[in-house]
Amino acid sequence: MWKTRIPLALAALAASVASFSALAQSSADDLIRDARQAFVRKDKVKLTSLRNALMDARHPLAPWADYWSLNLRLPEARSEDLDAFYARWPGSYVEDRLRNDWLLELGRRRDWAAFSREVPRFKMNDDREVNCYRLLAEHQAGKDVRDAARKAWMAQKEADDGCHQLAKAQLDSERFMPEDVWRKVRHATEHARLRQARQAASLLGDHVAASTQDALDNPSRFINTRAIALGHARSELASIALGRLAASDPAAAARLLEERWAGALGGEHGAWAWAQTAKQAALALRPESLEWSRNAWDSLKSKLRDKPDWSDETLGWHARTALRLGGNTEKWVLSLRAIDAMSPEERADPTWRYWRARALQGLAKPGSAGDEQREQARGLLKDLSDELHFYGQLASEDLGAVQPLPPKPAAPTAPERDAARNHPGLQRALAALALGLRSEGVREWNFSLIGMTDRELLAAAQLACSREIWDRCINSSERSKTEVDMEQRFPWPLRDEVVPRAREAGLDPAYVYGLIRQESRFIIAARSHVGASGLMQIMPATASWTAKRIGLPYKPEMITDRDTNLRLGNAYLKMVLDDLGGSQAMAAAAYNAGPNRPRRWREGPVLETAIWIENIPLHETRDYVKRVLSNASYYAGLAAGKPVALKPRLGNTIGPRDAQAPAPDKELP
Repeated sequence: MWKTRIPLALAALAASVASFSALAQSSADDLIRDARQAFVRKDKVKLTSLRNALMDARHPLAPWADYWSLNLRLPEARSEDLDAFYARWPGSYVEDRLRNDWLLELGRRRDWAAFSREVPRFKMNDDREVNCYRLLAEHQAGKDVRDAARKAWMAQKEADDGCHQLAKAQLDSERFMPEDVWRKVRHATEHARLRQARQAASLLGDHVAASTQDALDNPSRFINTRAIALGHARSELASIALGRLAASDPAAAARLLEERWAGALGGEHGAWAWAQTAKQAALALRPESLEWSRNAWDSLKSKLRDKPDWSDETLGWHARTALRLGGNTEKWVLSLRAIDAMSPEERADPTWRYWRARALQGLAKPGSAGDEQREQARGLLKDLSDELHFYGQLASEDLGAVQPLPPKPAAPTAPERDAARNHPGLQRALAALALGLRSEGVREWNFSLIGMTDRELLAAAQLACSREIWDRCINSSERSKTEVDMEQRFPWPLRDEVVPRAREAGLDPAYVYGLIRQESRFIIAARSHVGASGLMQIMPATASWTAKRIGLPYKPEMITDRDTNLRLGNAYLKMVLDDLGGSQAMAAAAYNAGPNRPRRWREGPVLETAIWIENIPLHETRDYVKRVLSNASYYAGLAAGKPVALKPRLGNTIGPRDAQAPAPDKELP
């Protein structure tokens, strides 16, 4: 009898130990969440206590508690503290993350010796301000960094200490000239980075800073009163004021340019002011934008300067307005001129490679005289056709073939899968994601992918897929270069739920999958910064309205319920699709930006759908529409087991609503 009791007793003891272990783990998980909250509240004392407890418990996310604790103490930290931290967590994300923070602190301390020792070990090397500090340290060491400094300063997106001090040092040593500073002020003004514009202007003295402030704060008053009396800085400040005015009232800026300032400013400054006026008019889809664009380029010709010192964004809008409003030949001439004036990096973007090819085709002379130009265009399209995106698909179809689906690579082997499962960074990422620490988990995961081979990436993607962490599955798979697994990149989660709901609403399931992939990456509890929720990222007001319209009993807390979210999202998508005449491009735009915007955007000339999409004024929506339609085409191909064309999904043209069409549904939110 006692012989049978021993195994039973051992089993009970094992169960008790397992239960205690699970309880201990649950308690430790609460500690890590508490530590995150203490970090957010900057509660150093509580965070230190929690950090120590998590270190003692050897919790897998203890490195994060250690990071949070030391991050709050960086202003008083010493190099020895950092070295000890690096030794505890070598090769980890938190090691490199803290090194990033420490480099910023050393830059603020102006400790260039310590900074120079530390910066070569910064693995991510993706912080703009750290890069400016690095160049400043090299300048302090006697190196001529003017070209790299100019590029880094112009790329600055926020007004920060590092890039400002770098520019000041370059100006003080006469490696930058006042013209460089004015160029920075103009570009910052164009992008509405007013704090950055003021910071740059301060390099030229208090009087210039004050005048720049006036020009930015009240451009109309500045132009009509103060600008006339200014001395040598008049052209700079007046053009900046006109550019700022154009952002809110391009017609008023155009009137001032026509009446006085185009002539008073001279070629280069007048051209920039006209360029900003045309850009803002193009963003508003105003018909005058093409004429004002011509004025900008004509002003340059008067100074024998054909390549303007305008930003790539401005040049992009000059190309778009030419495509939208130009005549048969003019649209290609003017768009090609703008594209060719872009920086090499911008010209390499698939958007402009595609439209450059189309322009070359459109301008090629008939017969053998145009063969060379047509062949050049064909080469651009051929290169694009191998790339898996919207313009790669269009390029392939322009060449007369549907883009083929890449051959499926061999599945990850058992050793490759084991290596992914045992990767410390991926393990920490999965642990963080399981606890709801999404930001930390995503950063751990992405850092772990750095330097992986295609096979390792596919194995990491498969690990995420197996855990139904679809955004990491897709993100990891998209990084592979030569071994491309389209089923990983375009997975079919919840197929038994999504497909019936799409068909019930009268929608193409591939279109719905293409939209969900872009909206939420299949994260059921996803929530955007503006409050959109669930798989189909529905706004609360839209969810309530749609539920009422389709007669679905609904409470606000149901918005993230999987089935409810799918029913509401599909129903709403079908409503906007019907309201917009079945155009998948306009319906996607409406789903992202609301139906009133594409209704306005369709007014004007009848356009090839790809040109209409390229002229969507909101960058987020423009990119969204391209991705949704491209995704849908790939999903359709995977479902069919063969490539499916993109162009039929676009339709031929988009223009004003047909007079015979039903009136728009004004109630659609």
